[in-house]
Amino acid sequence: MDTKPFTLDPDFVSQYADKPPPFGFNGLGEIVYRRTYSRLDTQTNTREKWHQTVTRVVTGTFRRQQEHIAKQGLLWNAQQAQSKAQTMYEKIFTMKFLPPGRGLWAMGSPLTEERKLFAALNNCAFVSTSDMWGKEANGGGGSRPSDPFTFLMDAAMLGVGVGFDTKGAESSKRLGRKVLKASMQKIKVVYTIPDTREGWVESVRLLIDSYLDPRACDKRYLFDYSLLRPLGSPIKGFGGIASGPGPLSQLHDDIRRVLGQQADQHLSVTCIVDLMNLIGKCVVSGNVRRTAEIAFGDATNSEYLDLKNYKVNPHRAQYGWTSNNSVFATLGMDYSETCRRILDNGEPGLQWMQNAKNYGRMDERTNGDSRVAGANPCGEQSLESYEVCCLVETFPNNHQSLEEYLDTLESALLYAKTVTLLPTHWPKTNQVMLRNRRIGTSVSGVAQFITHRGVGELTHWLDTAYKRVCEIDHQLSEAFCVPKSVKLTSVKPSGTVSLLAGATPGMHYPESRFCIRRVRVGHTSEMLPALRNAGYHTEPDQVDPTSVVVEIPIDHGEGIRSLSEISMWEQLSLAALLQKYWSDNQVSCTVTFDPAKEGSQISNALDYFQYKLKSISFLPRIEYGAFKQMPYEAIDEKRYHEMVSNIEKEHQLHLVHGDSKKEPEAEKFCTTDRCIF
Repeated sequence: MDTKPFTLDPDFVSQYADKPPPFGFNGLGEIVYRRTYSRLDTQTNTREKWHQTVTRVVTGTFRRQQEHIAKQGLLWNAQQAQSKAQTMYEKIFTMKFLPPGRGLWAMGSPLTEERKLFAALNNCAFVSTSDMWGKEANGGGGSRPSDPFTFLMDAAMLGVGVGFDTKGAESSKRLGRKVLKASMQKIKVVYTIPDTREGWVESVRLLIDSYLDPRACDKRYLFDYSLLRPLGSPIKGFGGIASGPGPLSQLHDDIRRVLGQQADQHLSVTCIVDLMNLIGKCVVSGNVRRTAEIAFGDATNSEYLDLKNYKVNPHRAQYGWTSNNSVFATLGMDYSETCRRILDNGEPGLQWMQNAKNYGRMDERTNGDSRVAGANPCGEQSLESYEVCCLVETFPNNHQSLEEYLDTLESALLYAKTVTLLPTHWPKTNQVMLRNRRIGTSVSGVAQFITHRGVGELTHWLDTAYKRVCEIDHQLSEAFCVPKSVKLTSVKPSGTVSLLAGATPGMHYPESRFCIRRVRVGHTSEMLPALRNAGYHTEPDQVDPTSVVVEIPIDHGEGIRSLSEISMWEQLSLAALLQKYWSDNQVSCTVTFDPAKEGSQISNALDYFQYKLKSISFLPRIEYGAFKQMPYEAIDEKRYHEMVSNIEKEHQLHLVHGDSKKEPEAEKFCTTDRCIF
């Protein structure tokens, strides 16, 4: 057995060193790549080029497989691994499929190679508060009331988006658990917070449990922040600049306030969401700029439904934005009250757990996922409590034939299945992940595919491809000696990853064929001089003084329809088609609707589509100019060509030649404009 760590053949890799990467959208793909995924090469102390990033990711993937094979005492076929790795390399380099942004950024880096922090490879997670009191908790007597809150904080600091529910309020009443009075906490304990992610999380655990756990109620925690790095210090590994102890100190004060007001009462729905949202606010303020939360609550609970009503809860405007809020919908329910609120601000979204538990694809009743309890922030994965998921993104429109696409799926699934082999540092998560091996093989560029080849061809491709995905999973599961994945496919909303490949995100249509796409980069970024010299328009960010906005002209392709031409009903129909023919997990779909023309029809639409979907969210159409420097602006063809004429062709690729000595900032979750905060 070959015990040398896997390495791609250098002669093979050298063939790609001078090949121009097929970045999409007039340089936008490369700008996003340079900003977010091009890591510091430790050997040359310069930033990676695309062929080097692909080398790192593929090498890291196959080394993880090699370690798994060795641990299980199985035979490692080095020749076969080299062949499969070269195929995966070609597929990623040419953007037939891409790992998630998490994978492009972390796989094969010191984060996974040295620190073994494999949780960072996953996109998203879900945690239920129903078992937070320990008696019924997964994990037995070692569980603490703080567990759901600290899991969310730890995951968010790694850039993993997390969904959560409010069922802990129900459990609090049923079990007779109340928030403890501060006056009961008699022993003063000073905790000196280590300058680590784990230290921040531990401080929150100690404080929350001192209010919720009778075993810790005799302590009153004070915190020493002296070890935390000061404001402005660089964050190694994850990139960015430290915020200092301020956001954490503020979170501690907020936790004391929220739980202090609940003293001697059952834990409320509002209290649970407040704590989760305040943690999210701290994570963002702590310079993990992007992560995501979604809250799930009872569709009939007015307390929950009013959390985003800032006339009722004006104080929540300061932090309520940190989560999207959805409801657990039940089949056959009256949707009128839900729709009244959707008309106001687009929330709540809806999640049908009956469909998530009972169906794979919506024409295949399986009853094989009965333990799912919620979903991830963008709604493409139903998940058990403490479960994480890894998503890969495929681009059918970047393929010439169905046969070529079926071949790509082998590499895409191999990457995702490999991530399920890797344990996280959360035992409860490992218990679920080792059993389920859930992955999400997604499709993007759906609107472009329909434009060029039609809905009928899309249906044929997806149905055929799904059957092939199941075959591949069976083969990989046997090869790795692990269970088959409980579910395999999804449609994620995408974001920066689809921009790299020049694809429309997930199932969504663009604002217009011709658009301006605005991207924010740090005002000290080494890319700015190159971008300005290349002719891209830049201007100060009117929201964040540390960023600069770059405008890139985009052509989504001849014949593609704009979002304003796609009715609410057509968007719902496309989501249902994808849920039937492709996704056995879920389809992330934010339906954009015209409040005046379509708002009154939402309840009727849900009456029909509740039997065809697992989740859905809505967004009232916003006219351009409602917010400054919006990510997308529709323009006409004339202005598009004017902007393109200002861009020097030779600068559209390789804008920066790797001279930066700084790490990029970590991609946080899915970076879609629909679910990050």
